[in-house]
Amino acid sequence: MDKPIFSVFPNENFVDLSMYQFGKEQCAPAHSFGPASRNHYLFHYVLSGTGMLMADDSGGVTREYQIHSGQGFMIFPRQINTYIADRRLPWEYVWIEFDGMRAKEIIETAGLTHDHPVYHAAFKDLRENMVNEMLYIAEHGSETPFHLMGHLYLFIDYLSRSAASTKIASTGKVRDFYIKEALNYIEQNFQNDITVEGIAGFCGLNRTYFGRIFKETVGKSPQQFLLNYRMAKAAELLKLTALSVSDIGNAVGYPNQLHFSRAFKNVYGMSPREWRGKNQIIR
Repeated sequence: MDKPIFSVFPNENFVDLSMYQFGKEQCAPAHSFGPASRNHYLFHYVLSGTGMLMADDSGGVTREYQIHSGQGFMIFPRQINTYIADRRLPWEYVWIEFDGMRAKEIIETAGLTHDHPVYHAAFKDLRENMVNEMLYIAEHGSETPFHLMGHLYLFIDYLSRSAASTKIASTGKVRDFYIKEALNYIEQNFQNDITVEGIAGFCGLNRTYFGRIFKETVGKSPQQFLLNYRMAKAAELLKLTALSVSDIGNAVGYPNQLHFSRAFKNVYGMSPREWRGKNQIIR
């Protein structure tokens, strides 16, 4: 049996997506994990063999899924789950644990939810490319964080296109188009004086309706998402640059330094200066 591969990713404060752990393992017969829960999203792809996933659905009811080679499964944050390798034909899988501000949107685009956690590929070539990216990450844990992040984005691209590109079109979820437009607008304009009304107007939607579908899709209200996005960008600048607190506030849409410091403390529990003192790389 091959020695398991396991690596912990050196988190460099990536905002939209980041990895936490990744690896590859040929499981022993009946090898099990759980019941347990994770803090982040964890995707397994089964290279060979078979096994059982037991996971809580959106209503808290435990469901069982028989999963074999060519399929995968997603474990969601704080979801109670157990997975067990088959006694006669135990599975070998490769896995990546990741999270970030765009993670929920990406996973839903792939058609994976608490009620439908099993990955089925609609396109064989895209699935193979996805697996190759997962294997590359698992087998190159000593590469630089930015190098591995590049391959994480490729993995995410192949995951969503191999499984989800047909789902949104077939289910007619026009709202997903609006949410993507809103997220892109926030990414490109967060440093400006933008409002929820302005974002909704850009999407051509009523503010109330926009706020409801945004929270249902992303998991946060538009106001909270915009605040967290700005403060995460600010934390990145505090950590990696020598810019003044005032300049960083301006860079993320807060020309008033007092308002910026108050918003930052609400998210991180300390002032920007205190946070920089604990986390700055460039001094």
